[in-house]
Amino acid sequence: MAHAQTVAAAREVMDIRQASDYLGISGDTLYRYASEGFVPAFKLGNRWRFKKTLLDAWMDEKSGVKPQVPEMVAPKQKKPVGRAR
Repeated sequence: MAHAQTVAAAREVMDIRQASDYLGISGDTLYRYASEGFVPAFKLGNRWRFKKTLLDAWMDEKSGVKPQVPEMVAPKQKKPVGRAR
């Protein structure tokens, strides 16, 4: 059973049950949130689906966590190419 939970936790696209378990809320609440556009979700056929990365980013945004942006490094200037002789 632990293996099945590990596979489900690593899944990128989750159904409403998996996503509600991941978020720690009831399926009914998550269904309402998805229907109202409160959480990032999409419909595949007539069923709601949730991308884990989008839920993580949404939770970070709602909790005030700023994503770490890699520091921009200026590219090194190339030396001019000498003229052909």
